Amino acid sequence: MSRLMDRSYLVKFSSRLEEGRALAEDVWSIYNVANLPADCINLGQGYMNFPPPVWLKKAAEEALGVVAANHYSHPKGRMRLREAIKNVYGPQLNRVLDVEKEILVTSGANEGQYSVFTAFLEDGDEVIMFEPFFDQYLPSVTFNGGKPVYVPLHPPSNASGKFSSDEWKIDSRELRDAITSRTKMIIVNTPHNPVGKVFTKAELEMIAALAEEHNLLVMADEVYDCLVYDEKEHFRIANLPGMWDRTVTVGSAGKSFAATGWRVGWLIGPESIIKPSLAATTRIVFASNSPLQEATAAGLEQVQGRKFFQQQLAEYAERRQVLTDCFDTLGLPYTNPEGSYFILLDISRVKFPDDYPFPESVLGRGRDFRACWFIALEIGVSSIPVSEFYCIEHANIGEVYARFAFCKDVDTLRNAAERFKKLVKYIV
Repeated sequence: MSRLMDRSYLVKFSSRLEEGRALAEDVWSIYNVANLPADCINLGQGYMNFPPPVWLKKAAEEALGVVAANHYSHPKGRMRLREAIKNVYGPQLNRVLDVEKEILVTSGANEGQYSVFTAFLEDGDEVIMFEPFFDQYLPSVTFNGGKPVYVPLHPPSNASGKFSSDEWKIDSRELRDAITSRTKMIIVNTPHNPVGKVFTKAELEMIAALAEEHNLLVMADEVYDCLVYDEKEHFRIANLPGMWDRTVTVGSAGKSFAATGWRVGWLIGPESIIKPSLAATTRIVFASNSPLQEATAAGLEQVQGRKFFQQQLAEYAERRQVLTDCFDTLGLPYTNPEGSYFILLDISRVKFPDDYPFPESVLGRGRDFRACWFIALEIGVSSIPVSEFYCIEHANIGEVYARFAFCKDVDTLRNAAERFKKLVKYIV
């Protein structure tokens, strides 16, 4: 073999890619439109199939007509957006936010989180993640030398029918036992993806007490903060006594305005957290999308007058109802989410043939991978197997469930519900 064809001499890639599962065929690659039938309804991935509101799109168009909004913004974010974040979130955090020191605009919430990990993690630092976890946490932690430590949320035992996402519980002893001298940070995702759990004040107080006792940083991933149903109260851990100084709160325009492709997010916290994170984000992306920062600012400026978040919440509640009515008819247990836009359906009673022609990509994974593939091909509705969001040791908790996203228009969800009627013959 010639040297040009033999690639073995190339420099070896970083082992952190393997630690972060970055080289494995991930769940999004398996359950995407390229691999599934063309007419399969995609309720797996959490993206909307409807646009942002017209008035917000108009703001984006207007921003493109402003010369300054087509060029680099300050790495902290455009001043108009920082002021808008201050005005909307300051009252919710019970403080007057400093737009120069306590707010950082990022290229989506994910890059904001990444910048915090870059700023604070050293090799071997441990980060506690509640399972099931948003899958981007894992590579973001490991790429920055951190070590993930997993603490599972426990679903109710022997659940039947509809049960609340609040019934997924933290074992306080497990959490305490997970903390070591190397623990640097705890990630608290509320409202939670994929469970839909909205952490109670008591749960947050327990986490806060441990964070103070062990001098831990808390990353409060609150990107679904405007999607909390049934008059459930969303508590912010940063508001608890002593927690402002050790908490960074993460927000997202993509989740708030059905604009996930805009990649505009933000961090709110004390200068001691924001300043190092700014240093990191400046080297990661330098500056975020300028015109869409302006449009996001316009959105936040108008949400109260238009009562947009209230209207949007009612629309999402209607979408949720379409799926929950469908699952009630099927008679399968499922989690009724108090927040976010995901429902976990118990698929343990869905029976499929042992010799079904599954692709190699789902073989050797949890049972939920095969069940989700079977449902996608035979029923025509795709979902995401939840064991993907667990470590190997706890994957058995997740493989009972499939995650269905209801951030779709009502007609699409009704079509999916109609297709689900065919699932009855596969339930044992």
